[in-house]
Amino acid sequence: MAAADDSRYYSEHDDRVGGPKHRNRKGRGPFRAPLYSDQFSRPRHRGGRGGGGGGGAPGPWSRLQDDDGDVTMSDGPQDMGSQRRFNPYGRPQNRREERNRKGRGGGNGNGGGNEDRGGNRYGGRNGGGGSDGSRKNWFKMTIPFGKKYEKDWLLSSLQSASSTTFHAVHYHTDGNKAQFYVDDSTTANALFKASRKITDKDGYKVTVLMNSCPPPTLIYTDLKAADLEHLKQCMAKRFDGSQQALDLNNIRVDPDLVSQNIEVTLNRRNSMLAVIKIIEENIPELVCLNLSNNRLHRLDDLADIINKVPNLKILNLSHNELKTERELDKLKGLKLVELSLEGNPLCGHYKNQADFVSAIRERFPKLLRLDGHDLPPPIVFDLEVAPATLPPCKASYFCSEEIKNIILCFLQQYYSIYDSGDRQPLLDAYHDGAAFSLSIPFTLQNPSKSSLGDYQKDSRNIRRMKDDPTTRFRLMKHTRLNVVAFLNELPKTQHDIASLIVDVNTYTATLLAFTVSGVFKENGKSRDSFRAFSRVFIAVPAGNTGLCIVNDQLFVRNATTEEIRRAFVAPAPTPSSSPVPTLSAPQQEMLAAFSLKSGMNLEWSQKCLQDNDWDFERAAQIFTGLKAQGKIPDVAFVK
Repeated sequence: MAAADDSRYYSEHDDRVGGPKHRNRKGRGPFRAPLYSDQFSRPRHRGGRGGGGGGGAPGPWSRLQDDDGDVTMSDGPQDMGSQRRFNPYGRPQNRREERNRKGRGGGNGNGGGNEDRGGNRYGGRNGGGGSDGSRKNWFKMTIPFGKKYEKDWLLSSLQSASSTTFHAVHYHTDGNKAQFYVDDSTTANALFKASRKITDKDGYKVTVLMNSCPPPTLIYTDLKAADLEHLKQCMAKRFDGSQQALDLNNIRVDPDLVSQNIEVTLNRRNSMLAVIKIIEENIPELVCLNLSNNRLHRLDDLADIINKVPNLKILNLSHNELKTERELDKLKGLKLVELSLEGNPLCGHYKNQADFVSAIRERFPKLLRLDGHDLPPPIVFDLEVAPATLPPCKASYFCSEEIKNIILCFLQQYYSIYDSGDRQPLLDAYHDGAAFSLSIPFTLQNPSKSSLGDYQKDSRNIRRMKDDPTTRFRLMKHTRLNVVAFLNELPKTQHDIASLIVDVNTYTATLLAFTVSGVFKENGKSRDSFRAFSRVFIAVPAGNTGLCIVNDQLFVRNATTEEIRRAFVAPAPTPSSSPVPTLSAPQQEMLAAFSLKSGMNLEWSQKCLQDNDWDFERAAQIFTGLKAQGKIPDVAFVK
């Protein structure tokens, strides 16, 4: 093709509006070149059926269209005279255009539009409404979140709102949705128009969705007795007794059934239930079942097999139409060890094999083989095996009786001072280089609104301090002076000595670490002030039997209802209002020895020694005499 003056090829695209310059007529814009399809195709008209007689009469939208058609772009002014205006209502130029126009709605009016005579806006695609009216139009009505409504209330409300009487076929729930079927387009449209006209008790509008559909599978009648017998014989040929395996692969095209005009389609409820019934009555010990290539898209009907075939271990569902792994939830009762799902749409939902295996094993924990591939042994707790008997729980754990006496003596003295009005004497219980920290459970709540607000500002919880090393260091109290000064700032308390549980963590000749847990009450506050605590002491020997704290970690939380109920039930000594002097190392050693020999607890042993001015021999003589006379109460021997 020769090039034009501007060296463009004739076939090149030119964005300019071509043709000669013309004076614009009033109300008209510039000419433009029509597309190739504009020149040889009839423009589409909106509207339903075409006019009668095949003349292609204008539709109702034609009045709103410009009656000035487009003209073809020419190479020059000399060609303009040979072009005629495009007339959308003119006679077709050829027979092909005539046929195309009739097929799109013109002509005899039978081309079909958006509605059928029964008001079905979906036409005859799925509803099955033939011209003779012999087939019914089926519609599935869906109510989102309808599961929460009672069936009777929902159906009666729909009937009132739609002003129509209908029969809800196969009312059921699917997830959170309620669904049922109707077989009349007028009824379906009336129900659809009732959407959001019903308000439930919570003030929400009830939505109704409508979809045309094939006849629901449940309306297919049960197989006749003769057909069931043929099906049983067919299944017998497919059964392998040596493996206890039944092969129902693509059973709908089995020659024995097709020759008898017996339709067994396992995605229909009547066929699946018939198969399960035959299995239950004849081979309930079935181990392997092959249901591949049966167009299964839901497993609701197959779920009946769980209780009827308890020994089923191998299941083949490959090359079906399962779209989501949630369908497998309906079979979770099966204890499968092998499963085949290859060829189902759900297999394409996962980016990698590991996620796919994990999702399937979530439903079948004992699965060892999937789609022909061996899986690693599952790590699960077999609930069918009786659990091993655990040793009984002990209230406290001490390494020895000697350690027990030392710790109990220490705690008796420590908390008698801690619960007094002045904690300053605790200086004697801490090492010069002692360290202390306090923590409470992590919370994002405003400290002023927290019941543990008195402790929150000083909490050294690592989740709160993980990005703030300066604050972490500041909240650690160093040296015994700082430790005791901080303890004096904490709320005044009363500990339930009877609730204390002690566990010794580490014990050597030079170090003792133990944890103390229990309940205390903040003085002068309500019942809400009950707290539970856990405290870890790390101590070194002080004297022969005394302890000196080098590290103290206190954790405080709100007490549980059960802990509050049991707190302070047993009688406990009332804390002294005056400071209680700390026992010296020789006194602690004497107290432990006296408690060991007399059998009395530390409280009564200390009382006996104090009454005798810490004279061990005289206290022993007094104790022996009083015990012989039966004047020492039993509570003195309760440890």
